[in-house]
Amino acid sequence: MTITLVPAVDRGDSGPARIPARPSRTLTIIGIAIATALFVIGGWQRRWIADDGLTVLRTVRNLLAGNGPVFNAGERVEVNTSTAWTYLVWFFGWLTQVRLEYVVLGLALSLSASAMMVAMLGAARLWGSGSRLLLPAGAVVYIAVPPARDYATSGLESSLVICWLALLWWCMIRWSQADKPSPATVFALSFLAGLAPLVRPELAVVGALALLMICCAPLPEMRLRPWASRALIGVAAGLVPVSYQIWRMGYYGLPYPNTAVAKDAGGAKWRQGVDYLWNLIGPYWLWVPLVVLGAAAFLAVRTGPGAAAKPEPRQRVRRYRSRLRTPAAVVALLVGSGILLLAYQIRVGGDFMHGRTLLPPLFCLLLPVMMLPLESATARTEPRRVSPALSAALAVTVGWGLWSAGVTAIESESGITASGIADERLYYVRTTGHDHPIRAEDYLDYPRIRAMVGDIAASPEGGLLINTPSFRHWYVVPPSPIRDAGHTVYYMNLGMISMNMPLHIRVIDPMGLAYPLAAHTARFPDARIGHDKNLDADWAVVDAGMASRHPELPGFIDEGWVSRIATALTCPETRDPLAATRAPLTVDRFLRNIHRSPHYAAYRIDRVPEHEIARCGLVDRAAQR
Repeated sequence: MTITLVPAVDRGDSGPARIPARPSRTLTIIGIAIATALFVIGGWQRRWIADDGLTVLRTVRNLLAGNGPVFNAGERVEVNTSTAWTYLVWFFGWLTQVRLEYVVLGLALSLSASAMMVAMLGAARLWGSGSRLLLPAGAVVYIAVPPARDYATSGLESSLVICWLALLWWCMIRWSQADKPSPATVFALSFLAGLAPLVRPELAVVGALALLMICCAPLPEMRLRPWASRALIGVAAGLVPVSYQIWRMGYYGLPYPNTAVAKDAGGAKWRQGVDYLWNLIGPYWLWVPLVVLGAAAFLAVRTGPGAAAKPEPRQRVRRYRSRLRTPAAVVALLVGSGILLLAYQIRVGGDFMHGRTLLPPLFCLLLPVMMLPLESATARTEPRRVSPALSAALAVTVGWGLWSAGVTAIESESGITASGIADERLYYVRTTGHDHPIRAEDYLDYPRIRAMVGDIAASPEGGLLINTPSFRHWYVVPPSPIRDAGHTVYYMNLGMISMNMPLHIRVIDPMGLAYPLAAHTARFPDARIGHDKNLDADWAVVDAGMASRHPELPGFIDEGWVSRIATALTCPETRDPLAATRAPLTVDRFLRNIHRSPHYAAYRIDRVPEHEIARCGLVDRAAQR
């Protein structure tokens, strides 16, 4: 007795409740088209580009200007988490020469639509798209969740992530159902799986599991020995990501994006992660459709003798290997990957954006039920009939979707919960006064930004801009008389600032996303997730070469503190990782960065200069005066 998700060919017609084959196929295609259109319409109605999305565009601007894949010219920092997304936006920006905000908006919406369509096509192949009536049950669930429509655009890599997952799903279902997959198919599938860490680092677990399944399953017939074939699969999968990893370590001096250093992605914040999960599941009662569709999928699975797609060899090892290339194994892979991604997000504390990092795990869990049949049978020889239980499950799902689509999960005036989780789109809609904040100038109406532009224009000699409690002006610390430092802006909203500034103006942040010095500090244990590092502006004053005495210094900055920071920054251990990003990129520097990148990633400084001086064994000259 075996279980399969591949339906048998119908034999006979024994009742009026059965739906003819041709209308079933037509209705299935119509269902896929309608669901895709609904996702596009929903994404367009909530179109926007987040501040973090604008951050990506700053790097793209530098690429187009010939400064390299950097956020600030002259400082090699990888600010964007998704390498593939950065270069995809760069390519289409270069190809079309259209304004980058519109490029990223169209690209994100196109990828989101493609992801939904390909995911449903994969599920249709899973259940059998011949004579069965399939309806987009899981697609309705995903589309109905408001964050899914928010991040159908946003300028972030969310649309690329679900598109890659959908494409991997569809390709693996095709591979599992093929009688004899060609070597080209296997190598192409391996190449796709190998791109996982470039799409987003944590997707490496999905890609690795897919590659393990491909390598352990029976290989297609080739003239090569099995070990050589598997080695070629490894080459196909690893050529691009391994090459980029070597280049990343040499160029940036880190083994992963600087955002992972700034956010300490290896740290554990389980309690915050559980709160983040409930912030998505609770308001929408998301557990209801997940349970209902899980039960419906169980009912739709056919059981019966001889239902396996391929005969099983007698040998136990070969029998287990042959089972790896079955639709059921692919379902287990994607659902299991979704559970692992979910566990990872809970462990790291989730995110500060409502639902965003939980969308890929949710998408994985829904992939097998993106389309569900209305018919079921208990054996291959029995005719398929419309199942009342499956019909009821689909009705509950649609009813839930109509209700949840209009739910506002975070109802506070600011759009931010007490724990710091934000409905990011709603927050920026309210604070900018624009229903669809997309262009950089839309964010000039965000508090402080227009004032910043004016203060920079009023200080042609340069200086460091530090935000004040007022929304109408900034502190401008002038440069030291012995240095021509230009302008540097020190604030946490990197995207809206950098996209409203020319590329020669340096933009850094106290959390460390674009500022290595801040990234190498320790987290505050109970701070808002994603914002749990905060380096005092005093450090930026010294590091940027600004004036160190009053009256040029703001009143809240102590001269003695600034002097101690200047001493602390002479620490050789600190200067080394900073040189990894700022020193000229020679061959020796490239090789040293590769060798030292794990150490640089783990290195931390103390934000209190007295403690940092003691840690480095330096002499506190300010204390001796």
